[in-house]
Amino acid sequence: MNRTEFIIVTAIILFVAFCMGWFANWLVHRFIRVAQSDVGELEKMAQELHEAEETRDQAITYLQQREAELTNQLAQTEAELAATMDGLREARYEAEQLRSHLDRVGTG
Repeated sequence: MNRTEFIIVTAIILFVAFCMGWFANWLVHRFIRVAQSDVGELEKMAQELHEAEETRDQAITYLQQREAELTNQLAQTEAELAATMDGLREARYEAEQLRSHLDRVGTG
Protein backbone atom coordinates (compact mmCIF):
# COMPACT_ATOMS: atom_id res chain seq x y z
CA MET A 1 0.00 0.00 0.00
CA ASN A 2 1.56 3.25 -1.07
CA ARG A 3 1.22 6.61 0.55
CA THR A 4 -1.74 7.81 -1.55
CA GLU A 5 -3.79 4.67 -0.89
CA PHE A 6 -3.04 4.96 2.82
CA ILE A 7 -4.26 8.58 2.87
CA ILE A 8 -7.44 7.67 0.96
CA VAL A 9 -8.22 4.68 3.23
CA THR A 10 -7.58 6.82 6.33
CA ALA A 11 -9.82 9.58 4.93
CA ILE A 12 -12.61 7.08 4.21
CA ILE A 13 -12.32 5.57 7.72
CA LEU A 14 -12.42 9.04 9.31
CA PHE A 15 -15.38 10.04 7.13
CA VAL A 16 -17.29 6.87 8.11
CA ALA A 17 -16.48 7.50 11.80
CA PHE A 18 -17.69 11.10 11.41
CA CYS A 19 -20.94 9.93 9.78
CA MET A 20 -21.54 7.34 12.51
CA GLY A 21 -20.92 9.95 15.22
CA TRP A 22 -23.23 12.43 13.53
CA PHE A 23 -25.95 9.77 13.17
CA ALA A 24 -25.58 8.74 16.82
CA ASN A 25 -25.82 12.41 17.89
CA TRP A 26 -28.93 12.84 15.76
CA LEU A 27 -30.54 9.74 17.31
CA VAL A 28 -29.77 10.87 20.84
CA HIS A 29 -31.22 14.33 20.26
CA ARG A 30 -34.23 12.85 18.51
CA PHE A 31 -35.13 10.69 21.51
CA ILE A 32 -34.19 13.22 24.20
CA ARG A 33 -35.76 16.29 22.63
CA VAL A 34 -38.41 17.84 24.89
CA ALA A 35 -41.41 19.58 23.38
CA GLN A 36 -42.30 23.12 24.51
CA SER A 37 -45.58 21.88 25.97
CA ASP A 38 -43.62 19.35 28.03
CA VAL A 39 -41.40 22.14 29.35
CA GLY A 40 -44.50 24.05 30.47
CA GLU A 41 -45.87 20.95 32.12
CA LEU A 42 -42.54 20.32 33.85
CA GLU A 43 -42.51 23.91 35.14
CA LYS A 44 -46.05 23.47 36.44
CA MET A 45 -45.09 20.23 38.18
CA ALA A 46 -42.01 21.90 39.68
CA GLN A 47 -44.18 24.73 41.05
CA GLU A 48 -46.68 22.26 42.52
CA LEU A 49 -43.82 20.29 44.08
CA HIS A 50 -42.43 23.48 45.60
CA GLU A 51 -45.85 24.35 47.05
CA ALA A 52 -46.25 20.81 48.41
CA GLU A 53 -42.83 21.03 50.09
CA GLU A 54 -43.78 24.37 51.68
CA THR A 55 -47.04 22.87 52.94
CA ARG A 56 -45.15 19.89 54.33
CA ASP A 57 -42.67 22.18 56.09
CA GLN A 58 -45.53 24.17 57.61
CA ALA A 59 -47.22 20.96 58.77
CA ILE A 60 -43.98 19.72 60.34
CA THR A 61 -43.52 23.04 62.14
CA TYR A 62 -47.11 22.94 63.41
CA LEU A 63 -46.73 19.36 64.60
CA GLN A 64 -43.49 20.18 66.41
CA GLN A 65 -45.14 23.13 68.17
CA ARG A 66 -48.17 21.03 69.06
CA GLU A 67 -45.94 18.24 70.36
CA ALA A 68 -44.04 20.73 72.53
CA GLU A 69 -47.33 22.10 73.91
CA LEU A 70 -48.66 18.62 74.66
CA THR A 71 -45.38 17.57 76.27
CA ASN A 72 -45.51 20.65 78.49
CA GLN A 73 -49.15 19.96 79.34
CA LEU A 74 -48.32 16.35 80.17
CA ALA A 75 -45.47 17.41 82.46
CA GLN A 76 -47.79 19.85 84.26
CA THR A 77 -50.47 17.18 84.61
CA GLU A 78 -47.95 14.69 85.99
CA ALA A 79 -46.72 17.30 88.50
CA GLU A 80 -50.31 18.00 89.58
CA LEU A 81 -50.96 14.27 89.90
CA ALA A 82 -47.86 13.82 92.07
CA ALA A 83 -48.94 16.73 94.28
CA THR A 84 -52.47 15.31 94.55
CA MET A 85 -51.14 11.86 95.43
CA ASP A 86 -48.93 13.37 98.13
CA GLY A 87 -51.90 15.28 99.52
CA LEU A 88 -54.04 12.14 99.46
CA ARG A 89 -51.31 10.18 101.23
CA GLU A 90 -51.10 12.85 103.95
CA ALA A 91 -54.89 12.94 104.31
CA ARG A 92 -55.01 9.16 104.71
CA TYR A 93 -52.25 9.32 107.28
CA GLU A 94 -54.08 12.04 109.21
CA ALA A 95 -57.34 10.09 109.00
CA GLU A 96 -55.61 7.01 110.35
CA GLN A 97 -54.08 9.07 113.15
CA LEU A 98 -57.50 10.52 114.03
CA ARG A 99 -59.10 7.05 114.00
CA SER A 100 -56.46 5.68 116.31
CA HIS A 101 -56.81 8.72 118.58
CA LEU A 102 -60.61 8.30 118.65
CA ASP A 103 -60.26 4.61 119.38
CA ARG A 104 -57.93 5.40 122.29
CA VAL A 105 -60.19 8.16 123.62
CA GLY A 106 -63.34 6.06 123.15
CA THR A 107 -61.93 3.01 124.93
CA GLY A 108 -60.12 4.91 127.62
